Formats: sequence, structure tokens, C-alpha cells
Amino acid sequence: MKALSRFYASSIGKKWIVALTAIILIAYVFGHLAGNLQIFLGPDKINEYAEFLHSLGPLLWVARIGLIVAFVTHIVTSIHLAAQNRAARPEDYAKLRRTRSTFASRTMAMSGLIVLCFVIYHLLHFTVRVIPAEFADFRDPLERHDTYRMIITGFQNPLVVLFYGLGVGLLCVHLSHGLSSFLQTLSLTSRGSLRPLQHGGRVLAWLIFLGYMCIPAAVLFGFLKYPA
Repeated sequence: MKALSRFYASSIGKKWIVALTAIILIAYVFGHLAGNLQIFLGPDKINEYAEFLHSLGPLLWVARIGLIVAFVTHIVTSIHLAAQNRAARPEDYAKLRRTRSTFASRTMAMSGLIVLCFVIYHLLHFTVRVIPAEFADFRDPLERHDTYRMIITGFQNPLVVLFYGLGVGLLCVHLSHGLSSFLQTLSLTSRGSLRPLQHGGRVLAWLIFLGYMCIPAAVLFGFLKYPA
């Protein structure tokens, strides 16, 4: 226990925790996107996918709780690490570093907290189905929960789309810096590869943003609609 406390107290320990939790969260972001994009294959496909996930029962909740723990640990440790780094740096060095840093790196802690709020709302909206309450009553012809109708109905509200876009946008700002940052922490980069990885992280973050936003955009512009 003391060894674990010493590990967490060190900046290296915190960086490793941030990096390892980031791997878990990035894997979820890709998996969740792959599942969501099945909506373009039609109502039956996305409803079948949702039914499979809910059939996992307790295992699904273990995964959800694990993700929430990883998310909270990632944010709390990032805030502690930022505070520790600020306390250890002279003021002149901190000012110089701010002029060289990117917007994404300067706002990592704040964007992480906002994304956490977004995730909580998103879970209540599309997972727990209590915002709005009528989502829980949607059923398809096979008596499965009608996830297709739920998504279409949810994204017909421009305010929901706006909030969703804000949350996904901040997530991708976070990822644009975090992808190269955690590779550095795990010593998987060299001086020559760092800049290409930073550019690659930005491109990948934009692709993730477009992947997630193409669904609400398709609903708003009428490309995705509930069958009459």
C-alpha cells in the first residue's frame, strides 16, 4: 500500500496512471463509435446490437462502472499532476511554456471535466433512458427496445445536437493532445516522431469528431428518419 502511495505521489506515477486510463478510454471511444455507426445499416441492425449489449446483464454494468472509474481517475490524476507541475516550476518558465503550448494542452483539465458532465448526461439520455422518460417505452416490431427510434427522436432536438456537438468537440480537443502525450509517457516516441504523432493525433481527433457528428447531422437533415 505504501509503495502504491509513493508511486501515485510521484509525477512519473501520475503520468503512467493518466496514460493507462487514457488507453482504456480511447479504446471505448473507438468501440462506441463503431457501434453507433451501425445506425446507417437500418433499424434492425442497431436494435439487434443494442439488444446484444443489454443481454450481457451484469457484465455490461461491470464494464460501465469500470469505464466511469477509469474516467474519474484519469481526470482527478490529471488535475493533481497539473497542480504538482505548476508548483514545481518557476514563474518565468511557466510563462514561457504557456506561449509554446497548444490550446488543447492548456485546457486538458477543464475539457476533461466538461466531457465528464457530458458523459453523465449522455448516459442518462441514451443509456439509462430517463431523459426523457418516454425513451424507456420505445419498442420495435420484435419487442426489442427501439434504439433506432430513440436516437432519431433524441437528435431531432437542435439543443440536444448542440450539446452533443460541444461534448464531442471537447472530447476531440482533449484527444488531439492526449494521443501523443500518453505515447510520450510510455516512452513510445522519439524526438523525430513526436511532431508527426502530434499532427496524426489532430487528424485522428477530427475523424472521430466527424464520425460521431455524422449521426445527428444525418437526423437533422433528414437522411436518417423513423420509418412511417
